[in-house]
Amino acid sequence: MGETTTDEVRREIEATREGLGQTIDAIGDRVIPGRVIERRKNQMSQNVRSVVDRFMGTVHDARDTVGDAGSALSDAPGAALSRTRGAPLVAGGLAFGVGFLLAAAFPPSQAEKDVVNDQLADKVEPVKAQLTQAGQEVVEHLKEPAADAVQSVKATAQDAAQQVASSAQDAAHQTTTHVQSAAADAKSGI
Repeated sequence: MGETTTDEVRREIEATREGLGQTIDAIGDRVIPGRVIERRKNQMSQNVRSVVDRFMGTVHDARDTVGDAGSALSDAPGAALSRTRGAPLVAGGLAFGVGFLLAAAFPPSQAEKDVVNDQLADKVEPVKAQLTQAGQEVVEHLKEPAADAVQSVKATAQDAAQQVASSAQDAAHQTTTHVQSAAADAKSGI
């Protein structure tokens, strides 16, 4: 009549322990530093992959454009011949273009290479310096947030561990009190 039996109390205690164990496991999984770092690492690598994918898409589009230009160039002689009949100025312009393409197709002389290298070196060095500086700035900007994230994870893990220990102690105390009360009730009922 409203009184619980010893078996019922034991079942309630087991259910409480099981629920508490699941809760502790879930909290532990959420605050384990290795898992938090793994989640952050996955997020950063996904962001990097997104940037790389966007860049590689641009490179792929440029490669397709160059390929289209090459096929148009190979079809050009036949088309030029059919269109220039009776037009000497057009034929002369095409001859000039073909000569230009042939000049571009042969390897440049050493003097030409030296001039180009000097001009490119002057233009590439500032860009290289800017990219190096930007990379160093990114590293510097990420050092502090990464250290802060590690400290935050560490502090969160410590707080969670203390809370879990406190909750476990409270649950154990309540369970002990409940069992003692149930045992006393069972003895008095005998």
